[in-house]
Amino acid sequence: MEVFDTYRPLLFSIAYRMLGSASDAEDMVQETYLRYRTAQQAEIRSLKSFLMTVVTRLCLDELKSAHVQREQYLGSWLPEPVLTEDAETLVEQRESLSLAFLTLLEELTPAERAVFVLHTAFDYPYDEIGNMLEKNAAACRQLYHRAQERLAAHQRRFEPELSAQQELVGRFLRAAQSGEVQALTELLAHDVVVWADGGGKVSAARRPVSGQEKVIRFVQGLQRKALADLTVSVETINGGPALLFWTGGTLFTVGGFRIADGQIHGIYAILNPDKLAYLQRQLRKRNHTRPAAP
Repeated sequence: MEVFDTYRPLLFSIAYRMLGSASDAEDMVQETYLRYRTAQQAEIRSLKSFLMTVVTRLCLDELKSAHVQREQYLGSWLPEPVLTEDAETLVEQRESLSLAFLTLLEELTPAERAVFVLHTAFDYPYDEIGNMLEKNAAACRQLYHRAQERLAAHQRRFEPELSAQQELVGRFLRAAQSGEVQALTELLAHDVVVWADGGGKVSAARRPVSGQEKVIRFVQGLQRKALADLTVSVETINGGPALLFWTGGTLFTVGGFRIADGQIHGIYAILNPDKLAYLQRQLRKRNHTRPAAP
């Protein structure tokens, strides 16, 4: 178990990026462990390669079944948010964790997504990826370029440092709470879009809200309906700043952002309670382990 645990963070990172679901990623890692425990020693030439192959193939199978479920999903499907307090790492790592990036990956086939994630986020060569997917290196290279072409229209603009993003999100929160239309106009890009994921379990906009004016009206409407005991906290979620909305000590919405060129281009509102469960466990664990103030 100790040997396996050294690879657990890597396996979870791969599975989460492949699936966009932290709870499903945990299941894939656990299943990988079970396969490892029952494998013959002769099957394992390199433990790392063996584990990565198993988790990748499990995720591929999961994606194939999840694709049908997500086509029937009520409203917008968004990834599960995760707490990433150590996000001052490489920009490439933050990018591959972002809600915008994970949402974009939904446009790829399972095989394209696997190759794109393994090559882009983890820098694995095509021959190693081919061994995991039972394909040759040329086929993996073709899948990668096909994925690139699909995503080319959505290539990210200049993304500022995390501190600059946090400052901008703070300004957005103050403008939204005070109803400052001019400030909101300056902060929101003309083509800004709001996606809301309630999963049919809570009330949420079924269709994306597009355009600066519509989004401002949408934000103003939410502010008018705000609960009396509403509190808002700011956390680093999926490598970027996010607003967490609470009532009665219960988290009910996470708002993530796509920020580029000094403006907000996308807002990702996750309200589905099932998708907030993992994040709430992360927050409870963190708050429980923090030392008490002197």
